[in-house]
Amino acid sequence: MNVTALIAEDEGPQRRALTRLLADAWPELRVVAECANGTSALAALKAERPTIAFLDIKMAGKDGLAVAQQAGTSTQIVFTTAYEQHAVRAFELGAVDYILKPVTAERLESTLNRIRTRLAFSRVDSNAPTTTPDAPRLAWITASSGNHVKFIAIEDVLFFGACDSYTRAVTADEEAILRMPLREILQRVNPDEFWQVHRSFIVQLRAIEAVKRNQLGRLEIGVRGRTEVIPVSHAFQGRFRGM
Repeated sequence: MNVTALIAEDEGPQRRALTRLLADAWPELRVVAECANGTSALAALKAERPTIAFLDIKMAGKDGLAVAQQAGTSTQIVFTTAYEQHAVRAFELGAVDYILKPVTAERLESTLNRIRTRLAFSRVDSNAPTTTPDAPRLAWITASSGNHVKFIAIEDVLFFGACDSYTRAVTADEEAILRMPLREILQRVNPDEFWQVHRSFIVQLRAIEAVKRNQLGRLEIGVRGRTEVIPVSHAFQGRFRGM
């Protein structure tokens, strides 16, 4: 796969340092543009359509957040910044990751691993809901805990469950309560990674440990690390045909 990257950073030394780190960590990755401001980054983004865009948030002209809003869903966005306060907005825009400066090799490798995983599951299922530029795919979800906001990577979510007026996002060892309705989540997750199996449940495929029929002949899903059983409604049983 031909993977390309754009780097937008207004500080020359930091821009060159990130380029060197990327060359060491991912030799096959081709940097197609190095930009010193948001205006040139936006032009390069439209011209090159890179696989990944590393965007500094604070730049002259258009800032990184404004540039990201113009990116299509095929470009993975990574924000680099010295300021933490923009994290919530960054993830609302569907960013893959948010790296605080100075960027280290170890922190960058974590981000690149996340991108490689997402790219490996980037095939589009023509029978599943797709996203639009107005609804970027979720990379993280946020959950409030007292005065703090906690970030949970989307790949750590085992399943989503609708419950009254909110949605549960369940991981191997915790739950987060989201105000986003299940139907919106369905539009913003990768259809090759998450399947709707019931009007009230969306399951991550890699989290499925077993699918079996109960005493009434109905399919149920067991997910790794959880005792909760997820029902499969009749409308979605075709996904598990042959079991």
